[in-house]
Amino acid sequence: MNARDSSIRLSELLRREHHAMAAFLVALAGFDAKRLWLELGYPSLFTYLNRELGLSKSAAFYRKTAAELIQRFPELVEPLEDGKLCLSTVGELAQVLTPENRDGVIPRFLHLSKQEARAVVAELKPVERPPRREVVTTVRIAAPPPAHDPEPAAALELGARATARVIAPGSPAELVDAKVAARTVNAPVSRREPPTFEPLTADLRRMHLTVTKRFEAKVAEAQNALSHSHPGASTEVILEAALDLLLDRAKKRKGLVEKPRREKRPSRPDHIPAEVKRAVWVRDGGCCRWALENGGVCGSRHRLQYDHIQPKALGGKSTTENVRLLCARHNLLAARKIFGDAWMDRYAPASKATAATGRRDGGSAGARSEVPAAALTGPT
Repeated sequence: MNARDSSIRLSELLRREHHAMAAFLVALAGFDAKRLWLELGYPSLFTYLNRELGLSKSAAFYRKTAAELIQRFPELVEPLEDGKLCLSTVGELAQVLTPENRDGVIPRFLHLSKQEARAVVAELKPVERPPRREVVTTVRIAAPPPAHDPEPAAALELGARATARVIAPGSPAELVDAKVAARTVNAPVSRREPPTFEPLTADLRRMHLTVTKRFEAKVAEAQNALSHSHPGASTEVILEAALDLLLDRAKKRKGLVEKPRREKRPSRPDHIPAEVKRAVWVRDGGCCRWALENGGVCGSRHRLQYDHIQPKALGGKSTTENVRLLCARHNLLAARKIFGDAWMDRYAPASKATAATGRRDGGSAGARSEVPAAALTGPT
């Protein structure tokens, strides 16, 4: 079975999953409306789902919420069947949906993730007087709890991530941190884990981020360094100023400046002129333009590289028409399609150990532009 056939089968299975979930929720809504869980001896629908059907508390809560909402708003069944609404999104929708706003609110939650849905909730139901104070907490590292200690795993994870977090005063998160910090263990956090932004209003977010003592010192040093231009600046202002500098530098590297300087004569034959880079970046929208079989494009904005559609080694020129933006994976995949896996493995060391994986998922961390130009001339 090839990739396209596998994708068609997965699409069909996903469609069945959506229909099965919607059918389950409709049946559960009828079950709840008749309070049949009470006849079975359970005090609530949640307890029935958790104990009788063996669902986790989180899964039981989402299904209970969805079933109760369907009883009030039957029109939610269709988007659930189509996969336009997911259970976690329905949980957020339940906080703001009313008979009066149903026509305008329901469409705003279609195709959203839970985090995106939370942002809509914050816009429709903003937090009153959102706190702006910064609270830094320090975790006191303790020995791991004994085997008999019924410490919830979630509390341990929360405490391990609580070092130097920005927390609203008086919020539940602050109270939890104060109680959990003294008895938590030091759990590693993935370096690729993005910071958590909690929507408060349509414009304000609360950020939760674990930082090092070195980072804390740098923030204080930056506040002192900018005390003349940004007197009394908050941590948010300082970090935003730093991000502005970082983004401006990135734009300059791509040639995306308002008044570009006249470029000197290129010193390398594989050089792409700055004006070409600017034009390609604007044309491609700053994202990977690798064409997908369904008619769309990859769209990734991570590790973007300029790729020659007709390779330089085969006479391709560094013109706007012959250059495009590709992410690293698709850049390498493009080279593999032209020059073959055996030849590319000689010049893409990162892919040697994962050559088979790279061929399946679109390449490894290497990139076509990172391969020496001499390597792309083909075997002699």
